[in-house]
Amino acid sequence: MSEWLALALAMAGACLVVVVVVLVRHRKSDRNEDTSETPDVIEYITMMIGVVYAIVLGLAIAGVWESRSAAQDDVQAEAQSLHEVSARAEVFPADYRGVVEKDVNNYVSFVVNTEWHYMRTHGEISPEGTELLAKLRTDVAERAPQNDIEAQAYQAMMDKIAIADETRTSRGGNVGPTMPGVVWFGLVVGAVVTIGMLFALQIGRSRRELILAGTFSALIGFLLFLIWDFDDPFGRGVSVTTEPFLNLFPFLGS
Repeated sequence: MSEWLALALAMAGACLVVVVVVLVRHRKSDRNEDTSETPDVIEYITMMIGVVYAIVLGLAIAGVWESRSAAQDDVQAEAQSLHEVSARAEVFPADYRGVVEKDVNNYVSFVVNTEWHYMRTHGEISPEGTELLAKLRTDVAERAPQNDIEAQAYQAMMDKIAIADETRTSRGGNVGPTMPGVVWFGLVVGAVVTIGMLFALQIGRSRRELILAGTFSALIGFLLFLIWDFDDPFGRGVSVTTEPFLNLFPFLGS
């Protein structure tokens, strides 16, 4: 089952539950009960609960979106650094340049074709990818520069490899869900309480009231799904992509 189908079913289920509860409650309610007015205190409490939960939802969405954006920026920085290593190797002799380019190509090919799937299934970066990056660092460092131009390129290459290593480590830290379980507990309980307060307002079974109640519950379901989807930057539907590597290393797309 796809994530979007699961979302559609969850939203439809939330609407159905609210509508059914309203209809059952209305049928079993006391006929002498006055549902024309709601006490002011209940309206005030319902409003405050809605405002507080809206703030919590907004902060949660902002947090997971920021984490996803940071993960995408790390991938962009990693790809750009490795591309710069290949570009700066042009000033070196052909044999050394060939070794560096081969190491870079092997690493980026492994990241795109193998490690991305490995991160989703194992929840961490691959040790083999770490070894490939270490081999690149070793091969770059083993040849001493022979002139000023090579010395400048050599230092820049080592700096870029250090950035690639740092962003790779950061990428590994962003694999898997990032939001604590206690926050999810608060979000789910808050959703139940917020939707439950609809019944405290003595909602009726008119078409307009049922549509509004169902739409409100579906909206909360969609926002919770959005948070859940963004919570794992590399493992779910709206995930971080390998596009930076594909753009800077065209041979990966062939």
